[in-house]
Amino acid sequence: MSDTLVIVESPAKAKTIGKFLGNQYKVVASNGHVRDLPKSQIGVQIDKGFAPKYITLRGRGDVLERIRKEAKAAGKVILATDPDREGEAISWHLAQVLKLDEKSKCRIVFNEITSSAVKNAIKNVRPIDMSLVDAQQARRILDRLVGYEISPILWRKVRKGLSAGRVQSVAARIICDREMEIRDFVPEEYWNITAKLRETTSKKSFEAKYYGENGNKRDLHNEADTKEVLARIENNLFQVTDVKEGVKTRHPAPPFTTSSLQQEASRKLGFTTKRTMMIAQQLYEGIELGGKGSIGLISYIRTDSVRIATEAQQAARSFLAARFGEKYVPEKPNFYKGRAGAQDAHEAIRPTSVENEPAAIKDFLTSEQYRLYKLVYERFLASQMSDAEFATTQVTLNCAGATFRANGIRTIFDGFTVVYTEGRDDAQEKETTLPELAAGEDCKAEKIDSEQKFTQPPPRYTEATLVKALEEKGIGRPSTYSPTISTIVDRGYIAREKKQLVPTELGFVVNRFMLENFDEIVDVQFTAMMENELDEVEDEKIGWVDVLTKFYGPFHEKVALALKKAPPEKIPDEVSDVVCEKCGAMMVYKIGRFGKFLACPNFPDCRNTKAIVEKIDVLCPKCGAALIKRKSKRGKAFYGCERYPECDFVSWDKPTKMPCPQCGGMMVQKIGQNGSYIACVNKECGYIHRNVKKTKEEKEVEAE
Repeated sequence: MSDTLVIVESPAKAKTIGKFLGNQYKVVASNGHVRDLPKSQIGVQIDKGFAPKYITLRGRGDVLERIRKEAKAAGKVILATDPDREGEAISWHLAQVLKLDEKSKCRIVFNEITSSAVKNAIKNVRPIDMSLVDAQQARRILDRLVGYEISPILWRKVRKGLSAGRVQSVAARIICDREMEIRDFVPEEYWNITAKLRETTSKKSFEAKYYGENGNKRDLHNEADTKEVLARIENNLFQVTDVKEGVKTRHPAPPFTTSSLQQEASRKLGFTTKRTMMIAQQLYEGIELGGKGSIGLISYIRTDSVRIATEAQQAARSFLAARFGEKYVPEKPNFYKGRAGAQDAHEAIRPTSVENEPAAIKDFLTSEQYRLYKLVYERFLASQMSDAEFATTQVTLNCAGATFRANGIRTIFDGFTVVYTEGRDDAQEKETTLPELAAGEDCKAEKIDSEQKFTQPPPRYTEATLVKALEEKGIGRPSTYSPTISTIVDRGYIAREKKQLVPTELGFVVNRFMLENFDEIVDVQFTAMMENELDEVEDEKIGWVDVLTKFYGPFHEKVALALKKAPPEKIPDEVSDVVCEKCGAMMVYKIGRFGKFLACPNFPDCRNTKAIVEKIDVLCPKCGAALIKRKSKRGKAFYGCERYPECDFVSWDKPTKMPCPQCGGMMVQKIGQNGSYIACVNKECGYIHRNVKKTKEEKEVEAE
């Protein structure tokens, strides 16, 4: 019998923590939430102060029964769920189920899963923080009211099966608004003139761009003006009129927050926000490092803070001084200011120990775990390093009254860039060295080019830039960015096209309906204000029932009005390039219970339908026909022969072109706990090929 039962959310976390504590502790997992609002009804007693009706989640009965038995046998129960609102709420629900006094010392929190952090937390047991629970409960009920009251209207007025969400609807609106900006954009013509010049003394060449006239800025908007400049400067010398030299300092980026990690992982690694958070969760909960056992490699991953613990900062400074030298460590530690409105409840995301260098533990990590850990590790180290310094030069030249400029930049001291450089969504500044030039010096043109260009519309959002926009506008919180994007994509409101987020016709229709009938729900400022009020619940400045009461009255009136007066919306069918073989019409895409399919637009006169066939570039091993990707009734992808039922070949794993080197049979891609690998389908052979560089298609399968 153990003296103390410790309850966490996940089995991986339980395994890691269990190795840190002695035999007097037993660590078990609740597998996340154990109670929630019922799916079959709204589950909120509005007339009784918005009292929620919680039920045990389906599939959690056996888990709860086991936890009850363990708790009854233990002398003490400690709740060690994640250190945020959601984690506090899970602890509160567990306390309710186990009949623990929420005011008793039954709760511990830690920012990283390391031996010292967990043991220190055990010494600082506290009561459940009901202000955090109230804030989570307010958000959950608020989202339930919005979803369960608006969704039925969408069913009746737009299409059966649709749903609306408080934060998701705003995110969809932001993407739809950007798409409308792009559609309405009118390009404007402009011209660039670039001169390739040669310095007379050193004979070195460099480029200068047209700036304007007589030192004043001027844009060229048409070919006529451009030709006039070209004619004037033709065969003339370019005289240097001014040389400005300076020093530019670049500061390192702060350590990662949830938002900045998702953005950088999208830019540098090509990860979706969902994949980033899944891999980060694995690194946080613990990785088996051979003789060291299971260790949490990074600190808590849901945070909007850029603050770093003093001990971690000092450890980084000592490591950097030993590795790179004292000049790479600033005289005073680097501190960063968080964005306005940040909760700052936890540290930034950082490695739990700088001694766990990515290269040293690479063999214990999957490819994706290694790449994400390396990103976190290097960003943290760089954040504690000295600034980088660059010498800048700006040369102004005159040619027949036309002003040209050349800019140069070169590294004086690499500083933090020796470890890490932050990715950017726009063009990066390239290092350019200019020859030594002096005022009054003449340069000769080797070549002069002109180029017609047009202004570009604002870019579509990617997952990275959408997360950035949501954070800047105060929409959602660190834990909500990833599920928000996944939800609007899964609902079919937004589609991913080459990393860009593009509204579908359905998304436009639903967004228009929401704007016309529930303008506050999709209003960015209103949603941000609601987030601030939820923060105030956590800070005990306002009661959670007061927040819901203030919101619900006006909202419910709009629901009743929309139900009565809102006209129905028609979603135009997307026409395919497939001809109906029965009547000759172009078939259209429809959405059914099991996803998209093709249907004849002349229904009910013509009832022809077809499944959407996606061929893969691999032949059937049984008959040599093409293999196609299909979906089961539960939506899971599988691969079968196009000649079915004549040929019955089928595989749940994606077939590859690579033949088995042992038996010549078909190899398929499989996904295991340690990542992707390729295996022979012949069970008697059993050949496995690991450490394979994944193709784009294989990455897509793994992402599914």
